[in-house]
Amino acid sequence: MASNTTQSRRSDPAIGPYQVFAGMPDTEVMFCAAAKGRVSDAKDRLHLDVQHTFDEVPAPDVLLVPGGNVVREMTSGHPILDWIRSAHRSTTYTTSVCTGSLLLAAAGLLRGLRATTHWVAYDALREYGAEPVEQRVVFEDRIVTGAGVSAGIDLALEVAARLHGPEVAQAIQLNLEYDPQPPFDSGSPAKASQAVMDRLDDLVALWQA
Repeated sequence: MASNTTQSRRSDPAIGPYQVFAGMPDTEVMFCAAAKGRVSDAKDRLHLDVQHTFDEVPAPDVLLVPGGNVVREMTSGHPILDWIRSAHRSTTYTTSVCTGSLLLAAAGLLRGLRATTHWVAYDALREYGAEPVEQRVVFEDRIVTGAGVSAGIDLALEVAARLHGPEVAQAIQLNLEYDPQPPFDSGSPAKASQAVMDRLDDLVALWQA
């Protein structure tokens, strides 16, 4: 089994799902992209060594597409779109985390389907004909979409449960000590105060500087 991910200028949404998939029995996890080489996050601090091209991974069992800062630049004419369409024909599950769902949508896989993404991208997802929903993980047959970065762990555990049974998924969860107890209840726009929303705007400006 191959679980594959491609990423450009942001690696973090893939890390949580990677930890889960890497714990599944009889599983080979591969990172692939249009070209081999180092892929870095937006601040050039986190780096992945991508050793496989799309052509080398034509038929993954589980395909994971994480999001990133440049996803919208990849939604037209990027090689990943053709690869997603081709790989999806034979996947057991085609999945995305964060704004990776925009690439699934741009590849034509989400038209008329319920899907989720990072909350800032609901409108963009809707433009591709998908129906954005405020859920952590959304299953539409074998297409699975996850919300923001942290939802990637939830998504991967649900996929693991369907592939290997709930006890295996729970054992992986226990190994990761994934027992969320967030110190604040502000993880979605519906819960965050206006002051927190305003502060986020300030931080985003700093991050993008």
